[in-house]
Amino acid sequence: MKDLDLLTRNFLLGEGKSGGLAHNIQNLSEILNNITPKTQKDSRRVEMAKENLREIKRCTRRLEEKVKLLEERVNILEESRENE
Repeated sequence: MKDLDLLTRNFLLGEGKSGGLAHNIQNLSEILNNITPKTQKDSRRVEMAKENLREIKRCTRRLEEKVKLLEERVNILEESRENE
């Protein structure tokens, strides 16, 4: 049971370290910046997509901060459990 818990924790904590999400967001941002819309309607759609991407970046940053905080709390709890 303990091995399964350790395996699950390592999997969950290791997901954010790959940098895949940040890389994908950056690629999408570059693609949006290189689009040259031909109509006003397309221009508004591209601007809306850029705004949505900025919000995704903000949310991602907040989530990464929360994950770091939770990782620290888990480490503290594990250390206190080992000391008991």
